[in-house]
This record gives sequence, structure tokens and C-alpha cells, in this order.
Amino acid sequence: MIQDIDYAAVAPPLVLAVAAIGLLLADAFDAPRRVLSLLSGGSLAAALVAVIALAAGDRRATFCLPDGLRSGGPASCSYVADDFTLLFQGIILGAAVIVVLLSLQEITDSKIPVGEYHFLLLAAVIGALTLVAARDLILLVVALETLSLPVFALAALRRYDGTSSEAALKLFLVSVVSTAVMLFGISLVYGATGAMHLDRIAPALARLPADLDPVAALGSVLVLAGFAFKVAAVPFHFWAPDVYQGSPLPVAAFLAVVSKAAGFAGLAIVLALGLPAYGHVWGPVVAVLAALTMTLGNLAALRQRTAIRLLAWSSVAQSGYMLAPLAVGSHRLPEAVAATTAYVALYAVMNIGAFAVVIGFHRRGTATGRRDTLDDYRGLARRSPAVATALAFFLICLAGLPPGVMGLFAKVVVFRATLAGGVTWLAVVMAINTVIGLYYYLAWAVRLFTPSATSEDYDAAPGLGVRVAITAAAAGAIVLSVAPQIVLQTVAQAT
Repeated sequence: MIQDIDYAAVAPPLVLAVAAIGLLLADAFDAPRRVLSLLSGGSLAAALVAVIALAAGDRRATFCLPDGLRSGGPASCSYVADDFTLLFQGIILGAAVIVVLLSLQEITDSKIPVGEYHFLLLAAVIGALTLVAARDLILLVVALETLSLPVFALAALRRYDGTSSEAALKLFLVSVVSTAVMLFGISLVYGATGAMHLDRIAPALARLPADLDPVAALGSVLVLAGFAFKVAAVPFHFWAPDVYQGSPLPVAAFLAVVSKAAGFAGLAIVLALGLPAYGHVWGPVVAVLAALTMTLGNLAALRQRTAIRLLAWSSVAQSGYMLAPLAVGSHRLPEAVAATTAYVALYAVMNIGAFAVVIGFHRRGTATGRRDTLDDYRGLARRSPAVATALAFFLICLAGLPPGVMGLFAKVVVFRATLAGGVTWLAVVMAINTVIGLYYYLAWAVRLFTPSATSEDYDAAPGLGVRVAITAAAAGAIVLSVAPQIVLQTVAQAT
């Protein structure tokens, strides 16, 4: 069987694949570090242009089964570049460009091999782009592993750092377990339905014989558990804090934003397109996961004394908010997917900005022998008013307070979707956790404007790449805070 390939549909990951190979060849001929970084960032920008071009034209699909075409019915396609896909691909590529900017100084400071770093980064982004476009279970798994495998190596690229090696090993072990669980679940779903494409699985599950119902139900839960590992949902979250702390900080930012966005996109695709008939099974499971995730994440964040671990536990808590709308099951599922998508989009801007400031601060603190404790941020407003203001704004956005209206808007969207779906108890848990989150975000923000207890001082100005990244994230956050409804309108059209 030979399938036609629509190269325009796969242009974004294809551009990055060609660039990754070219980058390896350039590194073999000892190209300068700046050239390799420019090639990496330029290829991501080119892929983003391809996404914009696709969004302006007709929606495309490729790798389609020919039997649907011969019968005159709709073809089942493995790769679909629809509005939902293009929205997430835009989020992923925009965040990846900022990660490249954040990596410029980190590569030099940590003595990371630049060619290997950017090749692995582009490979992981290719996996993320493919994951959000995948519409069959095989491609979903392949894309998920293409995203995950390079990240193991990225986490361990500080070769003489035992903490980095430990982080990579933990991430590897957890990912292997999650993949095994997901593959077992997929095998059960396939055994029950005889289909791999999501648009064929959904009707097959709707008319499934009663004796196969337990098999399909268990398969659905196991597939959900596999994605729960990827998005750091409790009780599959335990890798996140140590991996964030041990990895190079741009890699931690990649995991917190790019990898998480792709994971939630894949989860939404599987639940909404493939498993809606079993919403009564996975809906309550998602509700429990969401409640546990946001509660444990927020309570653990209250105890943190370093910025990276606080952001790590905060990221776990944020996963709970993103999961909450999906707890409605098959009831009002399109609205729930739209709410999760909107939250992911707004969270990406808020979190990548916070990571950008922390990365710049961490580099200066390392140079002066300081640790990255929250108390080290005291007096930052006096040393670097612009950086302190940016970090305070990002923290206020994450807390959901004005003037960071985008954060408040994001939480209102998920509250509304959860209540509309009838999961009232989960909305109450969300409200309590939102109050808990306010405390540690505001406690950190207050430190920025509190005089330092020591007379020691140092320059807190970040490097050029970090400054550009902070500026880009702040500009996006300000625009979205002024008109956050733009995101909801875009998401509503895409979903």
C-alpha cells in the first residue's frame, strides 16, 4: 500500500528535520557556537512561518487510508493539520524559540556540546509537533517517544554534574514505565475495536459488545495513565521536581512548557476523538487526578525555599487546573477541551517568562557563589528594576490577580467549564487551591521589593538572549492581559 504524502501539511516538522541534520553536519566541521544557535533558532522561526502559512490556507491531512477514499466516505488520516493542530504547533514553536534564546549563555557556562544540544532540542520539538497532529495511536506513541527520548540526553548533557545525570536517569525510568503502561492500554483498545485511527475507534467503542466492555475500559484508563506521567499528574509526578532542579535550566523550561503543552494536546486528542464513549469511565479518574495534582502541588510549593523547585511544584499544580475541565467526561466535552487548550496557551506565556527571569538570575548568582533561594531575590527591584517588575508580573499572572488578567481569565475559563460539566466538587477544590497558590506566588513577588538583609550586592542584569526572551514573554503577557478573550476566540474556532 502506497500512500500519498502532502508535504505542505508536514512542512513544520520537515523543516526542523532538515535543519537538525544540517546542524549536525555543521557541528562536525567545527562551526562557531553562534552559527549553530542561529541555525537552530532560524529553523524554528521558519517552521513557525510554515504553521502561519498553513493557518492562512486550507486545512490539510496526509498519510490517509485509501479504503475510505474508495468507498466515498471520509478517509482516516494519521496526520491532520487542522486548526487545533496549528494552534498547538504555534505555541510549541514560539516557546521553543525562547528556549533557544535562554540556552545561549547556558551552553557556554555549563560547557554543553552545542551541536548535540541543538540537535536534540530540534528532535524533541519535531516529536512535539507530530504529537499534536497525530490521529492514530501508533503515530501518537512514536511522536511521544520522539519527544521524550532526546530530553533524557538533554537533561544529562552537563556530563560532569552528578545531579544532572541523576535527573536524566529518573526521567528515563519514569518515561519507560509510562510508555509500557500506555502501550498495554493501546493493545487492549486495539484488541477490543480492531482499529488504530481515532475516528474509527470512537464509533467502534460506541457499539462495543458487552463482554468486551471491561477490556476497553481498562485500556482507556491505562492510556490516560500513560499521559498522566508525561504531564506530571499526581501520583505520577515524582520525577518533576528533581528533574527540573538537576537539568540545565533551559531544559527545565522546555519540560515545563513545550513538553507539557504537547502532552496535554495529545491527551485531549485521545479523549475527545477516540474515547468519548468511555467518558463515564475516564471522567471520574481525571477528576480525582486533577484534585490530587493541584492540591499536592500547591501544598508542596508552600514549603519550597528555592525558585526552581517552587516553579517545579507550581507546574505540577498547574497541571491539575489543566486537567480539571476534562473531568466532565463526554458531557460538554468540546467546551472542556477548549478550556484546557486556552489554559495551556496562557500558561505557556506566563511560565516561560518566569523561567526566563530565573535563568538570568541563576547565572548571575552562580557567578558570585550564591544559591538560588527565594531570599536571594530580596532587593532585586533595586539592582534591576526591569527584571524584578517582569518577574513580579509573571508571578501575578500565575496567581491570577490583576494586572495579570490573563491568569485570572485562564482560571475563570476552567472554573466555568468544570461547573458547566456538573463536577461541582472539583470546582470547590480548585477555588481552595487557587487561594493557596496566591500565597506562595505573592510571597515571592513581595521579596523582590523588600530590602536585602545583607550588604552584599551584585549585578543582576541578565545576558542578551535572556533579555530578549524576557521581553518577548512580557510583551505577549501584556497583550493577552489587555485582551485575553483573543485566546478564547481563537481556541473556540480551533476546537
